[in-house]
Amino acid sequence: MDHHLLAINFGSTSTKIAWHEGERCLAKENLAHDPALIGSLPDIYAQHDLRLAAIRDFIARHGIDTGRLAAVVSRGGQTRPLPSGAYDIDALMLEDIASERHGVHSTNLGVILAAELGRQWGCRAMTVDPPVSDEFEPLARLSGLPEISRKSSFHVLNQKAAARRLCRDLGLAYGKARIIGVHLGGGVSVCAHENGRLADANNALDGDGPYSTSRSGGLPVGDLVRLCFSGATRDDILTRINGQGGVRAYLGTTDMIEVERRINAGDEKARLVLEGMCYQTAKEIGGMAAVLKGRVDAILLTGGMAHSELITGLIRERVAFIAPVHVYPGEDEMESLALGALRVLSGEEPARRLAELAS
Repeated sequence: MDHHLLAINFGSTSTKIAWHEGERCLAKENLAHDPALIGSLPDIYAQHDLRLAAIRDFIARHGIDTGRLAAVVSRGGQTRPLPSGAYDIDALMLEDIASERHGVHSTNLGVILAAELGRQWGCRAMTVDPPVSDEFEPLARLSGLPEISRKSSFHVLNQKAAARRLCRDLGLAYGKARIIGVHLGGGVSVCAHENGRLADANNALDGDGPYSTSRSGGLPVGDLVRLCFSGATRDDILTRINGQGGVRAYLGTTDMIEVERRINAGDEKARLVLEGMCYQTAKEIGGMAAVLKGRVDAILLTGGMAHSELITGLIRERVAFIAPVHVYPGEDEMESLALGALRVLSGEEPARRLAELAS
């Protein structure tokens, strides 16, 4: 029996929805919302009716019988750190989100709506490999200052999905493989996958690791402290780290196709900046090879920038001595959500509950 399910993924101004029958996607849309309208609302929770209307419209247009749905699955929200995997959305998870102690993101509303719709439709409400997934070993948490602990915050959903695909293609068991996964997108995350566990990774959101199209990555600490006291506001600094940093800060664009066009036209600064991003990424891969003690089955390059042969080629030439490099360009978070829910529905793996982990 192929289970029917609905996957939802809320971005800041978009609602992605996909309808699956088993592994087959029957319909998928990325619905854009007016940024001005979103910006005029007081908080993400005020978007409830707007997002719900988008989902109901999708259901009506595609003739989905909600009575046949086995699950509605949302991209994970900002909760306390959790092991990776599939979760049934329970009261404690919703309480964590409502408290906002762990952060605010549009995906918080996605989890809330998934729970609401699951109750209405009489089906399971789930989330898979949330961005707060944390399986770091104790050594990976040490920062150098006891007041600051290294945190797990990166592209868990796509990293895990792409690593599982790679293992299937190579005939490896993910639970026994040692892979360095590299997500090349708006942020760059490099993760050591050790026997199914996310042993270590750079914090791709909060200023750690390689710079990317709009994020600064790790910065020289002393110079950053001096910049903070140079008259800039807290919000100015945070925006420069995440949003106005990286390639955008150097070249004024986040469009990597445009950057490659400039390089082909002889722009040496553009070449230097792009190579710098690849150089830093390769250094981070080398660090994760040390985490895995040099025993690496494969290096995986995924994410939107992995479509670029120039970018993947520059990284490959620096790290191919560590392990074979495999490129799985792009990301499909909707498919990853659906497949994660299907693993539970088919009995391949059990669903977790936050309340059970917290008890």
